Amino acid sequence: MSVVLVTGSYDHEIRFWEAWSGICSRTIARSGESGQVNRLAISPDKRLLAAAIHKKVYIYEITSTSSTPLTCLDAHTNNVTSVSFHSEGKWLVTGSEDGTIRIWDLRSTQVHRTYDNGAPVNDVCVHPNQGELISCDQAGCIKQWDLSENLCSHELTPAGDVPIRSVSLASDGSCLVAGNNKGKCYVWKINEEKSDLPRYQAVTKFSAHKKYLTRVLLSPDVKYLATCSADTTVKIWSISENYEFRQEKVLQGHQRWVWDCAFSADSAYLVTASSDHTARLWEMASGETVRQYNGHHKAAVCCALHDGAG
Repeated sequence: MSVVLVTGSYDHEIRFWEAWSGICSRTIARSGESGQVNRLAISPDKRLLAAAIHKKVYIYEITSTSSTPLTCLDAHTNNVTSVSFHSEGKWLVTGSEDGTIRIWDLRSTQVHRTYDNGAPVNDVCVHPNQGELISCDQAGCIKQWDLSENLCSHELTPAGDVPIRSVSLASDGSCLVAGNNKGKCYVWKINEEKSDLPRYQAVTKFSAHKKYLTRVLLSPDVKYLATCSADTTVKIWSISENYEFRQEKVLQGHQRWVWDCAFSADSAYLVTASSDHTARLWEMASGETVRQYNGHHKAAVCCALHDGAG
């Protein structure tokens, strides 16, 4: 499996796609099971798919044809809104509307640690150093959680109590971007803990969309930011060396809300998932749709892409 492309939907199905042909190669139907698919993550070795489905996280084998999960992680008491793998794939981090962030040991499938965030968690990402987590929540807070110290070591509240919807960390750990419910983006330069500068140094903020913002995502090469919105568009912003964000392209084609996106490893392509039931593959250079994925019967709300080295 050189390219793993997966989408999840309110129709309760998870679909695997052949990226270039647009053919659906596998469907995890979950027939008779309730619970919509909220988020998807592919393990670094491309072996496992983690699917956040209502309050649980199901782990599926990517090369298998079975619709039965390998295991189910069950401890959250409300919707799981985010799921990410550790770089070596040994553990998984989840965030939930129940106000907690949990770290799961994938070998024992037990909860290894629980952080009490206090407010519903909307997104969590793992710092490239693998020693910190960054979360954002419904109360408008962004927090850094230290895995070694087992505590919240930094807290940012850029817009009072306006909920922060999404956070994205640069692959080189250089900056953090957050997007809120009002379509605003906030950017911090991340300084070394050893330096005299603040760990998170606010460098800019800008209005990305007039409507609700659903996802912010930095490209792997940290040259672009993608923002998804209820306004049916995805905007691509170029990032200068001194953190100036300039709107480069507006990806137009989806008919309804765009919920999620994922970059290819070389930052040349972007996959998006929309309420119009489809997912699309966009070429970054032209801003054009190069493939559309049709098959879901309801809103496609999450997607995951892994086309890098396994």
